[in-house]
Amino acid sequence: MPGCGSGGGFRAWVVGVRLGSPRLGLLGVIILATAHLFVPMQIMHPGIMLLFLVLTAFTFSLFGFIIGIWADGFEKLQLVPLLIVTPLTFLGGSFYSIDMLPPFWRTVTLFNPVVYLVSGFRWSFYGHSDVNVVVSLGMTLAFLAACLAIVAWIFRTGYKLKT
Repeated sequence: MPGCGSGGGFRAWVVGVRLGSPRLGLLGVIILATAHLFVPMQIMHPGIMLLFLVLTAFTFSLFGFIIGIWADGFEKLQLVPLLIVTPLTFLGGSFYSIDMLPPFWRTVTLFNPVVYLVSGFRWSFYGHSDVNVVVSLGMTLAFLAACLAIVAWIFRTGYKLKT
């Protein structure tokens, strides 16, 4: 199947995702504002929180696009969130500190990309996290770069794209 030419289609798509991702970020801000009505909270590093919010929204938008292109039907589309994303979220330190885990499982958990997203958000709110914030930012950017590379490959090769 032919690709998208000189990359113009890919660039247009990236611009579209960048325009769509702020809507997801806005949704996060609305949820945060609503939670603030019920629970007193202080954000120690709001700029870093917004950075992680935008990076996470953009990365998961790309990841969702990849899953949508890969999936042949609704069942396959639900397979990844159900069997991969949800367990990674629960095992990624969302509800507990990974420092509570035995050393072997803590090392295994560090291969989970969600750990770095959670740690980055945790640091932006509380000033401490399980993983250094610079490492969290680097791993989040690496996950974003991996998703961008896969999407670029999809557009370059035309994988499952209709012309």
